[in-house]
Amino acid sequence: MTDTKSETAFRTISEVAQALEVKQHVLRFWESKFDQIQPMKRANGRRYYRPEDVALISGIQHLLYEQGMTIKGVQKLIKDEGVASLRAKPQTQQQKSSQATPLSLEQRSQLEAARQSLMQARFLLADADA
Repeated sequence: MTDTKSETAFRTISEVAQALEVKQHVLRFWESKFDQIQPMKRANGRRYYRPEDVALISGIQHLLYEQGMTIKGVQKLIKDEGVASLRAKPQTQQQKSSQATPLSLEQRSQLEAARQSLMQARFLLADADA
């Protein structure tokens, strides 16, 4: 996070969402699925994330988006290995990704289209099961 705050400063949900390039509603959803994400909440309901919360969310994001794990898979990993191992994973992946060749705009577009198709299929399957 390249802002003027110290590394140990608390972050708002908008700051975390912007830094990790996810929507705020995704962070709220992950809070409902991962009990380990526990931002401090003010009386008005505003969330403040500690640096360890941000590290955990970054690890979850990496496993879900880059490794292709499911939410249940990540929950099991946290149960088996603990959150400390999850917080360490993104840092090692960042080192590897800095050496990786970036995707072209066309490749990103194709991947996003495939992701959207998979999400639609997932929702259709969920509706069929209900």
